[in-house]
Amino acid sequence: MPLASSLRRRLAVLTQCLAVCGLALGVACAASPPPARARTPDEAPPPVEARAGPRAIDARAIIADARKIASRDGVEELLEIPVGETKQWISVRGRDRRNPILLMIHGGPASPELPTSWAFQGGWEDFFTVVQWDQRGSGKTYNANDPARIGPTLSLDRITEDAVEVVQYLRRRYGKEKVFVLGHSWGSLVGLGLAHRHPELLFAYVGMGQVISGQENERVSYALTLAAAEAAHDLVALQELRAIAPYPEKDGSLPLEKIGIERKWSNTFGGLVHGRDDIGHYLNLADLSPDYSAADVAAIELGSQLSLPQLLPELARFDYTQVTRFDCPLVIFAGRHDTTTPSQVTADWLTRVRAPGKHLVWFENSAHMMMVEEPGRVLLHLVQDVLPLAALRPVPAPAASSLPGPTPPGTGPASR
Repeated sequence: MPLASSLRRRLAVLTQCLAVCGLALGVACAASPPPARARTPDEAPPPVEARAGPRAIDARAIIADARKIASRDGVEELLEIPVGETKQWISVRGRDRRNPILLMIHGGPASPELPTSWAFQGGWEDFFTVVQWDQRGSGKTYNANDPARIGPTLSLDRITEDAVEVVQYLRRRYGKEKVFVLGHSWGSLVGLGLAHRHPELLFAYVGMGQVISGQENERVSYALTLAAAEAAHDLVALQELRAIAPYPEKDGSLPLEKIGIERKWSNTFGGLVHGRDDIGHYLNLADLSPDYSAADVAAIELGSQLSLPQLLPELARFDYTQVTRFDCPLVIFAGRHDTTTPSQVTADWLTRVRAPGKHLVWFENSAHMMMVEEPGRVLLHLVQDVLPLAALRPVPAPAASSLPGPTPPGTGPASR
C-alpha cells in the first residue's frame, strides 16, 4: 500500500483535527438542475492509473467492483456540478433512490472524506442515499478550479453558501423536499450554520465531532492534552505543551505553529483516534479510492496549504455558545475520548438548546473519528435515531428560555 508523504500526513492530521467552522446565507434555487457530468451504475468506472505497481491497480479495481450499486432502484453517480461560480464534485450512492438523502460535510478544512468513505459508508447506503462533497479548495474540487482564483474566495460564509447550493441541487435532481445533513469536525460548523439558517431544508442535523466555540474548544483541548501528558509522565510532551502557554493566545488567536504542537500531542495520547497515536491507517485509505486519481490524492495536501491561512483566523472567532434556538431536530454523535473537539463542551451546550427534537449519543470507545472507530454503532444510531426523523411531521420549536445571544459570524437579522 503506498504511504502518504510526510508533508501530506502532517497537514492532513492537522486539518482533520482543527474542526473549525462555517456559516452563511443560502441562495435561491434554480428552476431546473444545472448540467453535470455523471457516472451511472450501468457505466464502467473511470480508468485506474498506476500509482505503485500492479497491486495498487488490482486493489482499486477490486474495490470499485465490490462496491458497485447493482440494485434496480439504486443510484451511483460521481458528478461535477456548478456551485458558487465554481466546479465542485459530489459522490451520490445508495441502493434505493427512494431513501432519504444524507449529505456528509467533511472535516478539515480541506480534508475530504470522499476518498476514504469507501471504507465506512457501505452500510449507510442501504438506508440513505449518501452524498460526499469535496468542498471549495478540497480534493477533486481543488483540481477542477484555478487555485489562484479560489484562494481569495475561501471563507466560512462562502463554504456554507456552497453547502446550501449543494442541498438545493440534490433536492432538485432527486426530487426530495428535505435532506439529512451530517457535519463532521470542520463540517460540523458548516452543517450547524446550515441548520440554523435553513431548517426548512433539513429533516435533521447530525453533528459528529461538533464544535460550538473555537476558543473554548482549543482551551479545553489543551487542558485535556496537558493532563494526559502529566498522567503519562511524558516529560517531552509536558515541556512542549507548557512552552506554548497561553493557548489560545491572550487575544484569542491561534498561531499555526502552536496548533501543530497541541494537536501533535493530542493525537499521540489518543484524542483523535482512541487507542492509536496517529491517523496514518485512515489517511492511507485515500490511496485505494476508486473515485480518486493520483492527482486528486495529491490535491488533499495542496488544498490544505491553500485553505489553512485563509480559514484559521475564522476558527478563533467562531462562537455559537449563545445560539440555542433551532427549528429542526439535532442529533449529536459524541466521542467519549475526543480531545480534538472535546465532546463535553457540546454536551453542555445541548442542554440549553431548544429544538423540535434533540438527542445526544455517546460513543464510549471513540475519540474524533467514530465512523472508523465504531462503524457498527454509527450505522446503528443513524438507522435507530436519525432515519425515523424523516417521517416526523414538523413541530415548531419551543420558545427559548433566555434572550438571544450575539449574532454568530456570518449571520444577519434575516437568519433569526
